[in-house]
This record gives sequence, C-alpha cells and structure tokens, in this order.
Amino acid sequence: MKRARTSCLEIAYEEGGRADAFPVVLLHGFPYDPRCFDEVVTILSAAGLRTIVPYLRGYGGTRFLSADTMRSGQQGALAHDLLELLDALKLKEAVLAGFDWGGRAACIVAALWPERVLALVTCGGYQIQDIARSGKPADPEQEHRYWYQYYFHTERGRAGLATMRDEIGRLLWKLWSPTWAFDEATYARTAESFRNPDFVDVAIHSYRHRYGVAEGDPRYAPLESRLSALPRIRVPTIALHGAVDGVTPPRTSEGHAKYFTGRYERRLLDTVGHNPPQEAPEAFAKAVLDLP
Repeated sequence: MKRARTSCLEIAYEEGGRADAFPVVLLHGFPYDPRCFDEVVTILSAAGLRTIVPYLRGYGGTRFLSADTMRSGQQGALAHDLLELLDALKLKEAVLAGFDWGGRAACIVAALWPERVLALVTCGGYQIQDIARSGKPADPEQEHRYWYQYYFHTERGRAGLATMRDEIGRLLWKLWSPTWAFDEATYARTAESFRNPDFVDVAIHSYRHRYGVAEGDPRYAPLESRLSALPRIRVPTIALHGAVDGVTPPRTSEGHAKYFTGRYERRLLDTVGHNPPQEAPEAFAKAVLDLP
C-alpha cells in the first residue's frame, strides 16, 4: 500500500501495472473498498495500463491530517480529494472509472476539470447530485430502496451504523446485488476497511448532506455552487448499469445522455447488480479499454 498527502488527507492507495504506463484511477463506493477492483486491476495491468485504486475518505488506511477537519462525505469533498490525488501523484491526465460514491467523484472531476480526464467510466450514468431538488419525492418503490439513507438521517441510524457496520454492509450487498453469490471471506476482506475511525461520520454526513439536512464543509462551498448547475460532461464516457441493480434500477439512467456532450455510450449488464467491477470485472475492464 502507498500513501499520498493532500491538503487534508493522507490517502492510502494501491498501485498496479508499470509505473510509466498510462494511469487509470479506479474509485469505489459505499459500502465497498478497493477489493472490488482486484480482477479489474489484473486485466488492465495485463493490457499495459497503470492502475491506482485509492481508499476513499473514511475507508481503510486513509486518514485525516487534523482532528479539526470536518468529516464531510459530501460530493464536493470526494471530488476535491480525487483532484488533489491526481496532483499529488503528478498525473496531468488519467482515465477515471468508478461506481457509487467513486463514480460521483469521477463524474464531477470530468465535468469541472475535463483537461485532467482522458475518458470516464461511470456506473449508473450521470452521478452528480441535484441537492437543490432533493426534496422532491420519488415513486414509492424507489423511496423504499432508499430506506438506509433515511435511517442514517437519524441518530438511531448513526448508532446502528456504528455498532452494526458489518451487518448493515452485508445486508446492502445482498439487497443491491441479488444475483451475486459472494461468500463471507469476500465480504470480510472489504469489511476490514470499515474499521476506519472516520467511517461512520463520513457516511452519515454524506447521506444527510445530499438531502440538505446537514451543512457542508465551508471549504467546498464554491465547488458545491458550481455543481448546483448540474454541469455537462464532455469527455468520452461509457456508462455501465447493472440490469438487476437493487438500489438504482436501470430506468434511473435511461435519460442521462442529455448530461453528456461528447461521446456517450450506455451499456446494460445482464444479471449484474450495484457493484459491476466485482460482479462483472471483464465487462468493467472492457469499458475502460474501449475508450480512447
């Protein structure tokens, strides 16, 4: 494991492939970690690419530099972490590929700093949150799928995540990827990352901020203001969507082409749920390799 220092974090990351090869940054979500990219890394490294897989804030070996820094999980914080990681590693340009929280960070950097992104692979289409309209209710079925987010809005939910993070994570994996027969050893390898002392605070803030029920970190206010315009993405993009995704069904990304002004292709993955890189590593890696 390697480490890179940014303005507020020491980011733990794993690196594969040749150090002089073109870089692909692979970004996980909640509640996952870099283990979801293990097979993807093997494929991309064999194809001659360099892979960089960071632990997001609140996961694994990534740590805040100061106890005084707000443990924010807002989208602007995740994107700024990614931008600063590119700077710390002196990467002028990279392919960004991610899902869930990681896909959101990748979408934001691609939208606001396109000169740093050669191409984008995102799961679920356009992932930038429309926080200003977050109070508009979805249909009842979709609201039901978001039960965990509303749970985390309460102090009961915070206590639940703090004391039952393994149980909650395992349940979400099962609900979100109903056809993925992962074993306990696979889950346990990822759940180690949830031992991070900031895991609960970052996760709780993420799900509260996106609904406007928690204030953001002031340092990201200008960035959040830019995101409120839902900026378009012009870099070449392939959007993957699992056909049996149990939290964001395929219909949720059907109209997302309007957010992309460059090459955009949407690929539906049969029998795949919310975690495409781990459930369908060949398809995920192929999306990366099919981009320029």
